[in-house]
Amino acid sequence: MLEGSSFQLGVIWSLALSVTSSVAIVICNKALISSLGFPFATTLTSWHLMVTFCTLHVAQCLHLFEPKSIDGKTVAVFGLLNGTSIGFLNLSLGFNSIGFYQMTKLAIIPFTVLLETIFLKKKFSRSIKLSLLVLLLGVGIASVTDLKLNLLGSILSLLAIATTCVGQIMTNTIQKRLKVSSTQLLYQSSPYQAAILFVTGPFVDRLLTKRSVFAHSYSLVVLGFIILSCLIAVSVNFSTFLVIGTTSPVTYQVLGHLKTCLVLSFGYILLHDPFTARNIIGILIAICGMALYSYYCVREAKKKSANDVLPISQMADKENAPLLATKSLGHHQDKDDNETKKANVVPAAAKNSLA
Repeated sequence: MLEGSSFQLGVIWSLALSVTSSVAIVICNKALISSLGFPFATTLTSWHLMVTFCTLHVAQCLHLFEPKSIDGKTVAVFGLLNGTSIGFLNLSLGFNSIGFYQMTKLAIIPFTVLLETIFLKKKFSRSIKLSLLVLLLGVGIASVTDLKLNLLGSILSLLAIATTCVGQIMTNTIQKRLKVSSTQLLYQSSPYQAAILFVTGPFVDRLLTKRSVFAHSYSLVVLGFIILSCLIAVSVNFSTFLVIGTTSPVTYQVLGHLKTCLVLSFGYILLHDPFTARNIIGILIAICGMALYSYYCVREAKKKSANDVLPISQMADKENAPLLATKSLGHHQDKDDNETKKANVVPAAAKNSLA
């Protein structure tokens, strides 16, 4: 019982950290990009990841956490995939209208549900799906304005959705199957994410802004905001892996839309951004959807816990094989499900980009 309470407190702490740090970095980056004229978002993200890796390396040297060896192929593919998804999201924003980009972000939840249902055989109740629909409707009303379509932008959006969904599902699956913590996974994968963005970032930014990051005039104020942004990003990256690992990719996306609502609200309060009745109605509907999602997740988790027969400690350890072995992830999951049913154990509670 005490262990369950500690786990719930840990989840609440990770959610609070994710929301706080994400809203903080959005406000910081908005000032950096809009007010100070530093539009190089992809390159900035590569610096975020490099600072994150350096911070975790120092923490590991101070024995604040123990590193764990992970299959090299798995980590490399995972890191490169996550870095690529960030690039595609930024390109999608650059080649689409703001409204279509918001629709792209909204589409990540249903695509994640679809992928987890097909490949991981995960079941989502009708209540959960309904609450997600209410949430997406509210965020859509609040944030989607114009919808201008073009072929290149649509292709980039589809690639962004696919890579983001797969990357977030892998974040959860790797932590669960290989029994690594969010800190250990972030420490192993951040160099790969930083590397691909460090190489491609200047080209992507030049394509989007028609300016070179190397020719930019760096004042002390700009450097100060860049450093602040990188420091906040350490918390953002850590909390992202922590939330996805302790909950699920879908819950992380729900949390992301909460951040969107908060950013809209803070933008109106602090920066005096335009705010209409449509924004207010959309945010209220989105909050209702989040409340319903939280309620149904907790209710279903309690129902599953009540049906548990054996403690988790007695479950066989079937998760040591590398994720990218010759057999597919879906095949492994089916095998695990069959063995779990034989043991008469019901799995424990629900598992579950730079603005």
